[in-house]
Amino acid sequence: MRLAQFSPAMTQAPSAIVLSLLNSVPVQSWTFDSEDVIRIGRATDNHVVLFSAVVSRHHAELRWHEENGWQLFNISPNGTYVDGAAVKETIVVDAMVIRLATSGPKIKIKVAIDTSAMFSTSS
Repeated sequence: MRLAQFSPAMTQAPSAIVLSLLNSVPVQSWTFDSEDVIRIGRATDNHVVLFSAVVSRHHAELRWHEENGWQLFNISPNGTYVDGAAVKETIVVDAMVIRLATSGPKIKIKVAIDTSAMFSTSS
């Protein structure tokens, strides 16, 4: 039995992702293993619900893209910030910290790459 070579044409499953709320007691975290889209906001239909006046009902989304990995999209008029700069969309990097609105909560994003879906076995 041998491992097949990785091919860009193979479908890659979303990598596991962990979101951690910073500057909050107690620190709160959410782990997602198989979601393609993760919604963040104040409304209860989001995956990550944050009760803050500056967080929009539907504030930001993390979306899995097979070629680029996780991407962050701002969907709020209050803005989403990375390193103090407003972003409309950006590629997520491991240990990235985002801020919802200029004075809102900070969330650290931890990405774990899942390579198991990139290889298949054949006999």
